[in-house]
Amino acid sequence: MSKPKVLLLGKIIHAHQTWNSLSELADLVTPTATNRADFIQECRSGKLDGVVAAYRTFDSVSVTGLVDEEIVNALPTSLQYLAHCGAGYDQVDVHACSARSPPIRVSNVPTAVDDATADVNMFLIIGALRNFNTGMQALRDGKWRGVPAPILGHDPQGKVLGILGMGGIGRNLKRKAEVFGMRVIYHNRRELSEEMAAGAQYVSFEELLKTSDVISLNLPLNKNTRHIISTPQFAQMKDGVVIVNTARGAVIDEAALVAALDSGKVYSAGLDVYEEEPKIHPGLVSNPNVMLVPHMGTWTVETQTAMEEWAMENVRLALETGKLKTPVPEQADL
Repeated sequence: MSKPKVLLLGKIIHAHQTWNSLSELADLVTPTATNRADFIQECRSGKLDGVVAAYRTFDSVSVTGLVDEEIVNALPTSLQYLAHCGAGYDQVDVHACSARSPPIRVSNVPTAVDDATADVNMFLIIGALRNFNTGMQALRDGKWRGVPAPILGHDPQGKVLGILGMGGIGRNLKRKAEVFGMRVIYHNRRELSEEMAAGAQYVSFEELLKTSDVISLNLPLNKNTRHIISTPQFAQMKDGVVIVNTARGAVIDEAALVAALDSGKVYSAGLDVYEEEPKIHPGLVSNPNVMLVPHMGTWTVETQTAMEEWAMENVRLALETGKLKTPVPEQADL
């Protein structure tokens, strides 16, 4: 019998040996298309028939575009598994994958990114609290701290950190923040067990907005969380609050954030993600009280290698057992 096929969407950067080892189980193929229209045509032409699983990177969006209903319906009917190499999977329409007959089972790498992303999260919290960006910018302009000097920053000790989204990254951040003397509260879709919360206090969304000195966004982007922080939510926050986002840009209404920064309602912000990456709202770029990082939450050799190997393990298990290591929560019943 001929081997099944596994489709590579994007490029392997680190785990080449692990990827090549999958050739024991399947023929490894890549599309010839370099844009969405040609990729859809390649799928419909039958050239990718026999593909059972696909390994997908974020960068493959430049070829396929979003994995939306159109792409899902164009993919070969043999495709059963889509292993996404990322924790967030908002580029994939899981509902469309589930609705197809037979369904496409989607996996992600839910905890491989936790440490690296929480590290960047903590870097942004400290930098935004201490207002380091203003001084660093003045220094590069040859003005030492600047004239006038930047306003004094704040110590993290004793501050209330409100974590919105207490998944793996949020819990990892909680441990790091406590080392700096911060008190952690959180809001989640559901309250965690005492063991998982590990002393963090569960509060309502409104209570988190009202009582946090620093608010960190660590929740996935979906139709329910898009612009979950906008003008009404800023109005409920403390004056001088600090906002940090390492999740997805669109969980914050950037225009509302700019207005809150300009008014002084928000003291400072630390951002690793943006609504229209790589485009950034000019009001954020021009504001010296905003620390900007170009989506580098997982920008390490160790973490990206771990992500690739995790996603490949999903492919291997799918081929060997018909099951994924880490199916996305929306498909838990499949």
